[in-house]
Amino acid sequence: MGERPGEKMDLRSAWKLLCAAFLVTHFACLISCANMGNPDGGWYDDTPPRVVSSSPDDKSVNVKAKKIYIQFNEFIKIEDVQNKVIVSPPQMEQAEIKAAGKRIIVELKDTLKENTTYTVDFSDAISDNNEGNPMGNYTYSFSTGGEIDTFEVSGYVLDAQNLEPVKGILVGLYSDFSDSIFRKEPMARISRTDSRGHFTVKGVAPGSYRCYALQDADGDFVYNQKSEMVAFNHETYVPSSRPDVRQDTVWLDTLHIDRLLQIPYTHFLPDDITLMAFTAVQDDRFLLKTERKDPEKMCFYFSYGNPELPQITGLNFDAESLLADANEKQDTIVYWLRDTALINQDTLRYEIKYLKTDSTGVLAYQVDTLEAVPKISYAKRMKEQEKEDEKWQKEQEKLKKRGELYDSIRPKETTFDLQLSATSIAPDQKLYLNVPIPLARFNKDGIQLYSKRDSLWYRTNHLIRPVKGKICQYEVLAQWEPGVEYSLEADSAACETIYGLVSKKVKLGIKVGELDQFSTLSVTLSGVTDTCYVVQLVNQSEAVVKQVRAKDMVADFYYVKPGTYYLRAFHDPNGNNQWDTGDYDADYPAEDVYYFHDEVECKEKWDINRSWNLTARRRFEQKPDKLKKQKGDQQRKLQNRNAQRAKQLGIEYVQKKTGVKM
Repeated sequence: MGERPGEKMDLRSAWKLLCAAFLVTHFACLISCANMGNPDGGWYDDTPPRVVSSSPDDKSVNVKAKKIYIQFNEFIKIEDVQNKVIVSPPQMEQAEIKAAGKRIIVELKDTLKENTTYTVDFSDAISDNNEGNPMGNYTYSFSTGGEIDTFEVSGYVLDAQNLEPVKGILVGLYSDFSDSIFRKEPMARISRTDSRGHFTVKGVAPGSYRCYALQDADGDFVYNQKSEMVAFNHETYVPSSRPDVRQDTVWLDTLHIDRLLQIPYTHFLPDDITLMAFTAVQDDRFLLKTERKDPEKMCFYFSYGNPELPQITGLNFDAESLLADANEKQDTIVYWLRDTALINQDTLRYEIKYLKTDSTGVLAYQVDTLEAVPKISYAKRMKEQEKEDEKWQKEQEKLKKRGELYDSIRPKETTFDLQLSATSIAPDQKLYLNVPIPLARFNKDGIQLYSKRDSLWYRTNHLIRPVKGKICQYEVLAQWEPGVEYSLEADSAACETIYGLVSKKVKLGIKVGELDQFSTLSVTLSGVTDTCYVVQLVNQSEAVVKQVRAKDMVADFYYVKPGTYYLRAFHDPNGNNQWDTGDYDADYPAEDVYYFHDEVECKEKWDINRSWNLTARRRFEQKPDKLKKQKGDQQRKLQNRNAQRAKQLGIEYVQKKTGVKM
């Protein structure tokens, strides 16, 4: 039978329809896949998660429930809950906070307080599960009473010693102004600083407050350990608010701005509270550790110094042979063994009597029985010495076989070298003479200083004196003249150590820099009423290069080597020329520190003048970014990758959040 024309056409049409359906389905799958991860150049998911409901409702009043459910429009995750999420008032038993699919569950463990506003500040911890789009700062709040408190106060916490932002320190408010409240009661409302040292305390009721910061070591929200970093002041803060407008930037791409938007918002005040955090001096005295790394000395380390040195009584040796060497703070004491027989004795048993802080906080005598054992035993040292002797003997035998000069007996070391701390100095620089072992004899007449003038050497007046707290160092004092060459010359055996080693005859050259190799810097201070200030010239590592006390509010730095420097100043009312920390119990803060906001470039032959108003900039704006060790974390932002994608495709893209065409 023959095929009818109409039937053939129907089969072809059906086949075409089937192919078209397959293509449409395949294309839809590709689009769907592109939306999930953009593998083929489709649109990205750049939309942050959004809260769709919560139970109890956000900003609810008269709440009794301790379990909170927050529902989102997509799957979400929470990052670093312990450090980023803050529940206020502070919880003695930590709240349980977790993400489960499209919701967050918060379970409070503490008993709810009456008529209190609770806030759960998530900061920027929430993001969607797939693309990691951050939700931005989000805070959930409710009240157990009939009203909810909505004020906020914010500011910065800085390290009082160097104005570094303090990250992760607790900040809290008290409405009770009694002096002992910080040691007795937990903070009423809390926050935690971010990487920039910035904090915001939310859910604050109308009233007057004082603000504190605490590096809470034991989690009780109370200052009870001197080792805890703390910040306080006596300023009173009254929270308030006003309508304001901020400027938001809409970017075409990473380099080009499309437009600026004026966004109305509620501006909460104060927003510039500045707390200077410090750690009090740990003046409780106790023995930290003892050691005998080197066989010739015993070392004792204390938590705090005391002018009364420990008394050592030898149990299997004569302690009269010990030579005490205390550092300047007198918290580290080294006892040198002058008797070589004791050096070779592996175990030294002794009693040590020293002052220790007792349970009442008073210094009392403590007696301990201890042993000092060297890191390397005498037998092992002898074996190593034998190996060295054998090695030397083989070298001498090789010399003998070659017919060269050799020794039959290995000479013993009987001398040592005197060394200078520097051979090239500025006219105002201190110079030190160093010895490896404490001296038993120092013949000052055996060391002379000469200066070179017109190719001739002349004896020059000088003085060599011990350095306090450094038994192996001596300061060389002289009138160092710019551009002059000096020679420090020591006779043979001018010095002798406690072990009988004598100094070698030596000539040590010293070159003093020319005047035109240096710069002079004069800094005029203003902006403060007191005049007791020390000004420091520091390098980019914040090491102090020079330090002077301001006279009539002017600090002059002479003989400054060319380079880039920074200026730091501190208030020094007690005149000890060093920065002093604070003490909460004694009610005095750490001494004020200031930074000049810009670097200072010093060049050869230049005289530089700088005027510095210490208080012209707020303290948290003073320290140059190049000096900051604590760098602010990069803020998590929406990437807006679809704008770039639209540009590549040559089409118009409308941002969902703002409705702006891009």
